[in-house]
Amino acid sequence: MTTGDVLSAPHRLSYPYRRSVGPVLGRFLTGLREARIEGVRARDGRVLVPPQEHDPATAEALDEWVPVGPGGVVVSWAWIAAPLPGQPLERPFAWALVRLDGADTALLHALDTGDPEQVRTGMRVTVRWRPERTGDIRDIECFVPEQPPVKRIDTPIALDYRYTPGLATSRFLRALAEGRVVGERCPACGKVYVPPRGSCPTDAVPTAEEVQLPDRGVVTTFCVVNVPMSEHAIEMPYVAASILLDGADIAFQHLLRGVPADQVRIGMRVRAEWRPRPEWGPTLESIACFRPEAG
Repeated sequence: MTTGDVLSAPHRLSYPYRRSVGPVLGRFLTGLREARIEGVRARDGRVLVPPQEHDPATAEALDEWVPVGPGGVVVSWAWIAAPLPGQPLERPFAWALVRLDGADTALLHALDTGDPEQVRTGMRVTVRWRPERTGDIRDIECFVPEQPPVKRIDTPIALDYRYTPGLATSRFLRALAEGRVVGERCPACGKVYVPPRGSCPTDAVPTAEEVQLPDRGVVTTFCVVNVPMSEHAIEMPYVAASILLDGADIAFQHLLRGVPADQVRIGMRVRAEWRPRPEWGPTLESIACFRPEAG
């Protein structure tokens, strides 16, 4: 390269250098080789990382070792968009001062995120170790953003069993398959139970009289569900309501739709919305849901 009459060319000055690390830095580097980070405690209680042989304030020798990290927080950083040869990473990265957990001073090293928008002061990071370590600061390949701790897992739970509903409930379910809702009346107190139980829980007598009931009634109480269950297909939030059909003396629970959750009220009139006729069967799911009754 020439500038006018002046010549210039790139040049590199390099030479091998062997350094004795001493007992303190030697222990620190040996720890890195074993994927362990240690600092030393100063006389004022601060933990210094990297460790120092002597207290920076009193010049006393330091010998109390303290394990730190491998996680920590970024206290300062600078983004390197075009890494230079010999730097820790060949792709863009950040130089970061990281205060490891348990330490009071910061360690300078590379932070690998790939995106400067992800880097911020105070972010949690952790060490990524080199697979093969030799006792060098580069045994820490770099720091990476720390993943949040595991706070919840999904554990599938299932119980397979055969349900026998009994004669009274079987009559109720067969009626649903025909698009009808039936209950049974107690001959002693006159209460109509739906679904029927076969006997009155108050008088302990059989409820043999079948009562045809309309598919409309009132909401006696309800619950707004905001927490989804595994494999739950219902859009959140939804309302599970206890519905007392006209002519019945006991409510049963079903899905209430067609009204915002914050507008549901006790005493509102509702009516069943049946599924298409081919989908009817001996199940409460023959009724898709209840909706507010028009008028």
